[in-house]
Amino acid sequence: MPMFEAFRDEMDEHQERRERIIKASRDITALSKKIIFSLQRSTASVRQLQSPIPPPIKKEINARYDAIKQLFTSVAPDLQGLNAWRYQRQISGGCQEYVEAISFQHYLETQNLITHREAHDMIPSGVELAAEDYVLGLLDLTGELMRFGITGMATGGTLPRGSWNNGNEGRDILADLRSLRTSFESLDTSSSSADWSPLKRDIAKKVEVMGESVEKVEKAVYGMIIRGRERPKGWVPDTNEGPERGREPVESY
Repeated sequence: MPMFEAFRDEMDEHQERRERIIKASRDITALSKKIIFSLQRSTASVRQLQSPIPPPIKKEINARYDAIKQLFTSVAPDLQGLNAWRYQRQISGGCQEYVEAISFQHYLETQNLITHREAHDMIPSGVELAAEDYVLGLLDLTGELMRFGITGMATGGTLPRGSWNNGNEGRDILADLRSLRTSFESLDTSSSSADWSPLKRDIAKKVEVMGESVEKVEKAVYGMIIRGRERPKGWVPDTNEGPERGREPVESY
């Protein structure tokens, strides 16, 4: 019957659109992770904040940014009107990882958080960056800051910090992580999100992981201060949570 044929065509169109968005989101996630790895590697020799990204790495990540923008543009027609919310869950993962990548680069260069407006402007028109994806992307950022800080202590013996300003020593990365922890732990999402929202679904776990990341840096700094300059060459900060957990090696790029 013609009526059921129309229903069939509509369902087929929905499934094809959904699969296109899921594939684009996965590709965006993969490219964003590669950008993060490149940024971690780019500062391996000088673990300081407010430093420019080396030109070879800049060229590498810009090519990946271009590929990500093409992916966003390819699914922009599928995310118009009500479809922006109908398929928000399918594009959410890619948006969160992209926010994590651009916020990490922004922090390394400026030692400031990227704003929602700045992040939104880095996505091609036609694709909306939901506030939930922005917040969850920033929560994931704390894990990269933890890796950056611990690797900096392991390789350079000091905690990464910003440049001097008006005769005052710049903030270190632990101070920024503690500030983020305080802000996120005071965030109330109980009455602002629907059950399907990624914010309501994922924020509790991400806040818990964020807290663990900050504690790892705190313990690494404590160990560095206590041991002082007596640590042997190649010393790695001890980030064990207790005897029941195995040793977690510092992630290096």
